[in-house]
Amino acid sequence: MDVNLRDLRSVRNPKVRIKIMQGHFARSHSHVNTYIDISTIKSRCDHAREAARMLTEPYLSSAEVDTIVCLDGMEVVGAFMAELLAAPGSVSVNRGKNISIVAPESNQLGQMMFRDNTKRMVGGQNVLILAGSLNTGKTMLQAIDTILYYGGNVNGVCSIFSAASKVAGLDIHAAFTTADIPDYQVYPSHACPLCKAGVKVDAIVNSYGYSEL
Repeated sequence: MDVNLRDLRSVRNPKVRIKIMQGHFARSHSHVNTYIDISTIKSRCDHAREAARMLTEPYLSSAEVDTIVCLDGMEVVGAFMAELLAAPGSVSVNRGKNISIVAPESNQLGQMMFRDNTKRMVGGQNVLILAGSLNTGKTMLQAIDTILYYGGNVNGVCSIFSAASKVAGLDIHAAFTTADIPDYQVYPSHACPLCKAGVKVDAIVNSYGYSEL
């Protein structure tokens, strides 16, 4: 595979950037023609903080947040979001709160779950879900169902990148969308035109990275 990652900066905040690569990639629920690398945002302090500023804006004055549930290893960004939401002297309805940051586990059946010591941070709490990358929305739906099962109230959904604009009737607030990557395509795994055309899959990808085939 010819690895050719290029930078893409947000038009709203040039300090927030991802890397993208064209090709044929397989995800858990779909195939895509563009790999989106968010490892810099997840791993570097300054980039994570700037991404958190973008993602926090829609919730500062309107959404009660007690807990941020982080998918895709987004805990660093989630911690910065909690700090911004709870900042003393801010206009946030959450100022002064001690907001929890938790991540679900996956059991042997692939179901999301929270352990007994963390489920109290979800049950009866106003929850904001933070993801790295959303394509079909199936993973986010699973996260929403899990939070509802544990008695939580989902007050918002956000992601670094999202190919969808809504999930379960909730607006998805994303730093990057398909408007930033106009040629981005998501295909059902069983009906991928690239597969039908005989184009081999370059790599298996998810929000953690890629593995070449």
